[in-house]
Amino acid sequence: MTNIQLKSVKLSNGEILGYREGEGGEKPLLLIHGNMTSSKHWDILIENLASDYKIYAVDMRGFGISTYNKRVSSIKEFADDVKLFVDELGLQDFAIAGWSTGGAVGMQFVADNPGLCNKLILLASASTRGYPIYGLNAAGQMDPQNRLKTLDDIHKDLARTIPIQTAYDTRNKEVLKGIWNALIYRDHQPSEEHYDEYLEDMLTQRNLADIYYSLNTFNISEHDNGLVKGNGLLKNIHIPVLVLRGDRDLVVNDNMTKEIIEDLGEIATYVELEGCGHSPLIDNLDMLIHVMDQFLRQKELTK
Repeated sequence: MTNIQLKSVKLSNGEILGYREGEGGEKPLLLIHGNMTSSKHWDILIENLASDYKIYAVDMRGFGISTYNKRVSSIKEFADDVKLFVDELGLQDFAIAGWSTGGAVGMQFVADNPGLCNKLILLASASTRGYPIYGLNAAGQMDPQNRLKTLDDIHKDLARTIPIQTAYDTRNKEVLKGIWNALIYRDHQPSEEHYDEYLEDMLTQRNLADIYYSLNTFNISEHDNGLVKGNGLLKNIHIPVLVLRGDRDLVVNDNMTKEIIEDLGEIATYVELEGCGHSPLIDNLDMLIHVMDQFLRQKELTK
């Protein structure tokens, strides 16, 4: 089992990013977490991946032990932090695995920095066309006709921002646990010890509304997503991409995953994770590791 060290590094922009580093190995793999999490939530994956991987799991700005000196309003700013992070550590020719929001950050990073990353894994990832944030209708249900537009709209969002931020502010782990049991974990949950550590980690997030706004306005495709036009940056992604989604995921729907596959085209390989929700790490860690490991060990096809 791989030992994990919690470290931090100061970036040239003044932010300090925390990260977890797995001992040993020569195959560098960078893990980018999603919303409501940090590098902490990768722990069981890091511990159980083969020992020849050298793993770095970063805390994005405003999560975990990282600072949040300057507010972020775009996925690109998180990706720019990752670039400064890998520069400080001297990482080259590495693979990235991004989970949920981390998938969007990973795609932005690869599009902006061709040649640094050799493979990309998108685990239950936001789409190339973003993650739409909808408001509620009069009946209190999510309304696809009511896409929120401004940061102020998102701050006032009764569906996501207000209940989760209130739980953060009052340290109400039971509310957070209820959300995760309803939306993230399906048939399985972490051990009691792990679950409490994960809940405590969630309380470190300082950028909830900013994340939602960034996801809502993210679009590297060549399509108009209904809120913003795509900037077409995905055309800069030329490395193999593994797209993973649990067939029981309630957070990232099937259509979002289809958008990724359509937009990336032949460089994308899709694998459906049977019986998994939004956290295959908990629902079926062995299957997730098998699929990731198989992809990472494949020799890149000659273009």
